[in-house]
Amino acid sequence: MKALRWLVTGLLLTAASLAVAVAPMEQQARAFLLREAAGLGDHIEVTMQSPTAPLPQCGDATPFLPGHQRPLLGPVTVGVRCDGQVRYLQARVSARGRYWAAAQNLDAGTILEKDDLRAREGDLSTLPRRTVTDLDQLVGKELTRPLNAGMVLQDSVLRVRPLVRRRQPVKVEAMGTGFRIERAAHALEDGALGERIRVRLPDRRVLTVVVSGPNRTRVTF
Repeated sequence: MKALRWLVTGLLLTAASLAVAVAPMEQQARAFLLREAAGLGDHIEVTMQSPTAPLPQCGDATPFLPGHQRPLLGPVTVGVRCDGQVRYLQARVSARGRYWAAAQNLDAGTILEKDDLRAREGDLSTLPRRTVTDLDQLVGKELTRPLNAGMVLQDSVLRVRPLVRRRQPVKVEAMGTGFRIERAAHALEDGALGERIRVRLPDRRVLTVVVSGPNRTRVTF
């Protein structure tokens, strides 16, 4: 009976020492994922899954991301190098933040404006992998298929539509301190909203301008 008690006590002490040894490696992996996920949302959470086997002691664990795990949301694998060996841990990264959805039914070919979109808050890790959450990457893009109200926007349904076409006439709005003039020109290349293109003025001069709308550009002096 006494031998049995000693055996149980020994097993408990061994388990406790393993638990102490596990903690640093998992803590470093979790801290690494928190750093890597910074900026993905307003509030980041990392939940580590319990390893299937005891982790070795490691005084200088080096976490890393195997492969190309981007965006770093949802289930992820994190590798840990330790004393010439590599262990892989499983975790889940959650990020709460803002994303955008269709404010109403939108037809294919729609050029997105801010009024077409509605801001929402939620766990970004539950969204489809290719969801676009940056408003600046949505406004001005063209839908390649219809969207129902409330649907999130994925990059697979978006494309850049040129607002200025090569060889087509455009307006150039020139602005500076104390003046604003508008001149006609011809585009030398296609350009989408916000892109820089070259245009030729009637006097043959070439300017680099920024596309500001359909057949409209601007330049600041």
